[in-house]
Amino acid sequence: MQHAEPQSGVSTTFAPLRNPAFRAIWTASQISSLGWLVQTVAISWLMATISASDLMVALVQAASTLPVFFLSILAGAIADNFSRRWVMFAGHCLLALASTVLVISVGLGFISPWLILGLGFLAGCGFALHDPAWHASIGDILHKRDIPAAVTLTSVGYNIVRSVGPALGGVILAFFGPLTAFAIAALCDLTPLGAIWRTKWHVRPSPLPRERMTTAIRDGLRFTAMSFEIRSAVVRATLFGMASISILALLPLVVRDHLQSGPIVYGILLAGFGGGAFAAGICNSLLRRIMSQNKLVAVASVACAACCLSLALTSSVVVAALALALGGAGWLITWTGIDVAVQLASPRWVVGRTLSIYYALSAGGMAAGSWVWGTVAQNYSLTWALEGASGALLLVAAAGLLFPVRPWEEADQESSDFHPPDLALDLKPRSGPIGVKIEYSISDENIEAFLGCMRARRHVQSRAGARNWTLQRNLQTPSVWTETFRTPTWMDFLRLNHRLTAADKHLGEQLRALHDGASPPQTVLSVERTTEAARTRPIEVVSRPLR
Repeated sequence: MQHAEPQSGVSTTFAPLRNPAFRAIWTASQISSLGWLVQTVAISWLMATISASDLMVALVQAASTLPVFFLSILAGAIADNFSRRWVMFAGHCLLALASTVLVISVGLGFISPWLILGLGFLAGCGFALHDPAWHASIGDILHKRDIPAAVTLTSVGYNIVRSVGPALGGVILAFFGPLTAFAIAALCDLTPLGAIWRTKWHVRPSPLPRERMTTAIRDGLRFTAMSFEIRSAVVRATLFGMASISILALLPLVVRDHLQSGPIVYGILLAGFGGGAFAAGICNSLLRRIMSQNKLVAVASVACAACCLSLALTSSVVVAALALALGGAGWLITWTGIDVAVQLASPRWVVGRTLSIYYALSAGGMAAGSWVWGTVAQNYSLTWALEGASGALLLVAAAGLLFPVRPWEEADQESSDFHPPDLALDLKPRSGPIGVKIEYSISDENIEAFLGCMRARRHVQSRAGARNWTLQRNLQTPSVWTETFRTPTWMDFLRLNHRLTAADKHLGEQLRALHDGASPPQTVLSVERTTEAARTRPIEVVSRPLR
């Protein structure tokens, strides 16, 4: 299946729904989300009724987010090395299993706080496996210009369901009991399995074999650490998740203690949260035109802070619902902005891993926040916990000065074609280390421009896998500059060149334009060998200029 090209006259927000594959999975995801929200309402309220511990109630949120922290990075490596479609299918199988076991346990009357947390953890494992593969697949299914709209639409769709699901869950819980709520959730979890099974989309195959999981994880971590845009977005997401999760983690306690109400009010308040998120999603493109993405995320953090403070001080259901609508708007704007920033800053070869690292650390922040604010509520007071979270969210807004979220802009992150050079020796994939030298002739008037390009070149090559990158100037012939780096093996050298995007290759064109001489810069490849006599199979040396 080819990418769907956007057409004029179609709303940007809803343009991705024209793609049949995206539409089928998106629709199934909304049905699954409806079941999950009904189940979440029932689980949170069930925990509040069978456990007297405020901490156990808050840990319901942590149980489903901790697996994302522990498993997402591995799941991202799996998504980049295997069929993302089947990884999504496996994740939903775990979700369906958790829901089914919960139905059986409640039906048999065998339920306990620790069983609830355990099944929440299993469902979290399904989310950890599914989410990186699904969000990385958005770039496979759609044209990259539709990615911001698709991510916004995914969040909007979830929050449309959030506007209905919690209230529906509260009604089902009040009139039919938790068993019915859990049964509906289990049935809803089957819908995505059918949609993924029937739907296929085209993915550009890699000409190279799969990486080992340890290597794939290490490469993903290195790329994320060396990308300022992704690093800033991940830090911002982690801090925001740690502070803002207080809204959802402590809401059952707000309903029970501050508002003196039951599950129907709890569902209505969650619907208010979802309604605010839905409204923000519809207005998201307009808001982005009014202010930069970084300022928008900062304002969203302030909105969530106002929500926490209002919940701490009010005893009115109406005021609490309005505060949660404001918090829901801030929640969607922040997560959508950060998600798109990570996607657009990530080449296709590593997008599953960068998204998984982002999910892992943000989920870790939410799990830690659930524990922190639950502990404060239990040992001090619920009011103190909400006021502390409000102050923390204001600090997160200020953190935008140090960790800005990059503007949404279209960049060519597709890997460019690379044809391996002809060699005089027959190298094996594990032959190495491989040394690379590229020689440039630079005139004095171009030195400053050359050094500026080389600063960017070092960053690009290193995050793609180059080791020990250096730039040397010839002392006898000062116009001659030599770029050198190494890769552990020949296969690593091939991977490095396949990972370079068209934007990265444009940097090479700039360097060639600065090069003086009739012929282009000369590249020399060599494979290192040892001088130890004890080696029975010494590695040969190849040195061949490439033109």
